[in-house]
Amino acid sequence: MADEVTLLDFWASPFGMRVKIALAEKGVKYEYSEQDLRDKSALLLQMNPVYKKIPVLVHRGKPVCESLIIVQYIGDVWRDKAPLLPSDPYKRAQSMFWADFIDKKIHDLSRKIWTTKGEEMEAAKKGFFECLELLEGELGEKPYFGGETLGYVDIAFLPFCCGFSIYESIENFSIEAQCPKIIAWANRCLQKESVAKSLAEPGKVHELVMEIRKSLGFD
Repeated sequence: MADEVTLLDFWASPFGMRVKIALAEKGVKYEYSEQDLRDKSALLLQMNPVYKKIPVLVHRGKPVCESLIIVQYIGDVWRDKAPLLPSDPYKRAQSMFWADFIDKKIHDLSRKIWTTKGEEMEAAKKGFFECLELLEGELGEKPYFGGETLGYVDIAFLPFCCGFSIYESIENFSIEAQCPKIIAWANRCLQKESVAKSLAEPGKVHELVMEIRKSLGFD
């Protein structure tokens, strides 16, 4: 089942990083196809005609779109190692709830931190820390959100950690000072090869963010 797997992606996409982590956890070999989001390829438009967005996982010629759905698909297809979602229905539902929370809250608020200024940015920063505190509560004393092993919620959240140092440099605040459990969790996850090799280099992401901020007239 591992044959004919292609990932259509853009290197800096946190959503694509989720898929890379899941594939690495499962040991799935795949072909990587970097996409130009300003000049979308015919393959991307063919494989995701509805949203026309990355990431897209193409498995045996059939596309799967939307990162959390792709991660779930990977967990369902390659079952022989590293389960990503709990088998218990309630725990599975809870994992999907928190992953959805990350998509709806962390993604939007973190983006506003570096694409807005003034009162709007301050409101985003306040909301961002409130969300991190909620996630700390969910993590509790567990090594991973999934318990003893890396799981669905960890994979959903980890790519956004690439931006932590960027947010801190823009606004001169410390995430570790307010949310030490989140930073300890992120550092623990980064010790895993599947995570370390799947996340973009923070330095490169920082350069991209600074270019975007400059285009918006912020720097």
